[in-house]
Amino acid sequence: MTAPVAGGPFAGLRHQLTAAATAFADSPDTLAGILAGMIDDVDRALAVPLEIFPVCHHSPASALAVVRRLREKQPQVIYLELCEDLRPLLGELGNCRLPVAVQAFASELDGHPSEWGPLSIVAPLTEASAEYQAIVYALETPGVELVLVDRSTDHVFQWLPRTPEAQPDGAVQAGEEGGRPGDDAALHGDAVGVEVGDLRPGFAELEAYLLHHGKVRHWSEWWDQYVEQPLADADHDTYRQVMVLIGSLFRRLRPTHSERLDRDEDRERYMWTRMREHLATSGVDPGRCLYLCGAFHAASRVEQFGLASDAPGYEISPRTGTRWRYGLIPSSHSAIEAQFGLAPGSVSIAAATWTKALKRSGLTPYRLEGQRGTRTRGRDGRDTAAPATGPTDRLSSFLTAPPELNGIDEAELRGWCVDIVRLARRNGYLASTADAIAVYETSTLLAGLRNRTRPTPYDFTDAAVTCIEKDVVPGRRDVRRLCEILLGGDRVGRVGYEALPPLARDVLERLRPLGLDLQKRTVQRALLDLHADSRLAPCSDLLWMLRYLLPHDAVRPIMGERRLGHRSIQESWDVALGRNQRALIELGYEGVTVEQVLEQRLRRAVRGPQATAAGALAAIEDAIRLLGSPRLIGELGTRAVELLATERTVDDAPDVLRRIRRLLTHHRATATALPAWCEAFVAAGYTHYCTLLPSAFVDEQAGVRQVGAMLGFLFSMENLALSLGCDRTQLELAVAQAHPEAPAKVALRWAARHQLGLLPLTELRDCCAELLANPLVVPIFPQYLSGFVQALDPVPGLASFVVELMSTAFAQLPDPILLPWLPTLITTLREHGQELVPLLIREAAHTFPGTLPALDSWEPPWVKATPAPAPPNVPAGPVVGLLTDHPDSVDAIAGLLGCSNPWQRHDQPGRIEVVALLARHPDTAAAVVDLLLVDRTTAVVAQR
Repeated sequence: MTAPVAGGPFAGLRHQLTAAATAFADSPDTLAGILAGMIDDVDRALAVPLEIFPVCHHSPASALAVVRRLREKQPQVIYLELCEDLRPLLGELGNCRLPVAVQAFASELDGHPSEWGPLSIVAPLTEASAEYQAIVYALETPGVELVLVDRSTDHVFQWLPRTPEAQPDGAVQAGEEGGRPGDDAALHGDAVGVEVGDLRPGFAELEAYLLHHGKVRHWSEWWDQYVEQPLADADHDTYRQVMVLIGSLFRRLRPTHSERLDRDEDRERYMWTRMREHLATSGVDPGRCLYLCGAFHAASRVEQFGLASDAPGYEISPRTGTRWRYGLIPSSHSAIEAQFGLAPGSVSIAAATWTKALKRSGLTPYRLEGQRGTRTRGRDGRDTAAPATGPTDRLSSFLTAPPELNGIDEAELRGWCVDIVRLARRNGYLASTADAIAVYETSTLLAGLRNRTRPTPYDFTDAAVTCIEKDVVPGRRDVRRLCEILLGGDRVGRVGYEALPPLARDVLERLRPLGLDLQKRTVQRALLDLHADSRLAPCSDLLWMLRYLLPHDAVRPIMGERRLGHRSIQESWDVALGRNQRALIELGYEGVTVEQVLEQRLRRAVRGPQATAAGALAAIEDAIRLLGSPRLIGELGTRAVELLATERTVDDAPDVLRRIRRLLTHHRATATALPAWCEAFVAAGYTHYCTLLPSAFVDEQAGVRQVGAMLGFLFSMENLALSLGCDRTQLELAVAQAHPEAPAKVALRWAARHQLGLLPLTELRDCCAELLANPLVVPIFPQYLSGFVQALDPVPGLASFVVELMSTAFAQLPDPILLPWLPTLITTLREHGQELVPLLIREAAHTFPGTLPALDSWEPPWVKATPAPAPPNVPAGPVVGLLTDHPDSVDAIAGLLGCSNPWQRHDQPGRIEVVALLARHPDTAAAVVDLLLVDRTTAVVAQR
């Protein structure tokens, strides 16, 4: 790095700034060092034989200065601060409509953390950007070489710290006022943004100070007022010196130990190393070269700065094994604002400023021949005198000159005021001519309060919001958004057909029979009669695949569906591929055809670290619906068996049960035999769920729905599993080993035992009757019911019993218990058995009468009186024989009681009522027998 020069063209300015620091600053040495260092940075940057041209990203002033300088100097080599591996893409810009973004994309990572993937990096380009003008000049001028010297996209991620919260260099998140939500603002997706010349203060205190004293609300407005407007018509030397001075200021006021500053210095070492290598190999004269970089990098202080430095070369690390794919994606003004934290509408205002400046200066910008959305190149613009051989001091006059008093462009401001009122009325605002006058006066007033010579677009926007919007927004667009539309709008770019990847072009060709212009950004309706036109069947297949791969609004079915075993004969689609061109292009980075990409994604879905058996079954369904490849289906099925055998939880059991039932039904209806993977899955699932069943019954993390799904799998797949060699004893042992405590799981276990034949229905009814009779259990009885409802899937025969149980509960429980009990019952059934409740309703409809008159005489089938069984013919005992042999005492008692019925002998059939009574109450008869036997034994002993 060269030492600062004591004399030189800036000696007088250096002396003035040092004296000012001594007179006004509390710490004159520190401030004097900063001010003198800024002048030294300017002096050093201008002294390099290779001309350094400082720019700012999307700055009309920078773009105008680049156009002027290119026409003056006609450089032979242009070094540009842009990722070096993006160079082959720049030739495709002629097939696009600006704004577009150059993109590098990687989905399979090698050398980078896998959790970062997929990696994406973009560099947006607009016509009002200096780098675009330089690129077009190099591409359109014969003999001019364009060399990109910044680090590669792979190095962008190499230099990131290996932390989850790491942000790539150049990725600026939108703040409260940065960017605007919406579809166009998301055109770049999650890509990392790369820009040329990121000029912004490095810490919040400086930015807040500048905004406060500049009387502006955000950084974009400050830059437009204090840099863009003064430099729009500045000469080349003034522009260079001012931009380097600004870059040096922000660089010196950035924290010294900033991690981003270290990365910026590494980038500068990288760029100067690449430029030296190119100069050494090409032998070109440095005076015939131009180096476009950010103003921040123009004031670099690294040891490799310049061409005469003796510092050793910077060692560039090799790239990783990550395979990068490159392409162009559409961009928009709002996407650039959202990605780089600019104020809403600032890029649109910059585009309008660029157009006005071109008309005022008479310059003709560089445009690619045949560029969409631009006019062809006209005259070469105004020729200016060649620059002087040595640098002269232009900073002193620029810093001391008063602002130009251009006055107010009243015609332009009046046009804005009239147009915004017209636009507001179209969008539902009650605006009138009085509002146009108020906006005009308020704009002038705000400009005066903010020390401006004329109202800026930001003053006009604030005035319009104040005077028209007030507190009501009647429609979707507020007044600030209407002002952005008025001042230039959100221009959206488009990538031409020739610049699309092969997959995207293949999609457009295969959808050509639809008769739609698929590159339009509007939503178009496609009607497909597959029965009448067989050419549309491949289009339908492709649309369903795109539906799976692209965002939900890219292609949306309105009529028709495609599920297992069903294809519609008529379909209707809303197609918006032009609006989702970025997603279609990024799809082309993954493969050559849509079928290849779909197959890769299905394989990744079942091979990833988060893959589950349910996800594998879903992938199999998608493969059957969309591809129909038996080889792929068999591969995915084998992986599903492996995933099921390794799962240690039953969280996905309901999803697994639902999907395997659907797949089995499909194969049984469409094939002569089940595939091998289906049989293996059923056998593995039977064994697996039998093993996990006892622990799932007692695990608090396993819900009743999951346990019910396990039992549903075991009972519904039992016949197939037993035919494949499984043992039913394993299921019986699993149920016997289960000892749940939760009421719902207890009910599930009862249902399982009933299905296995271990618990008869009468015993199950008695168990539930005991629960209803226990006042301590009644409050939690809905949980038992939820278990029985879940049991309807594995044991559908219990439907009538559950209806009986609920009816009995409603009939027996008193209102003080039943009314608080009902909300719990409803919420429990909704949470745990929502899809099974219709089964109960159908069973109840079959059980209960269908008319009101029939309800009066209806009796529940479970409470109907059944005829009493015939009493058994009990043989007469000694008591009966004794009484019938000696009837005198009994007759005397009968006479006293008024009974005169004749006797029957003990060997004749007695009265049924007495026999039934004695059979029901045998205790008294047994006591009498014991007493008589004891007395008789005593008498016999006495006689002896």
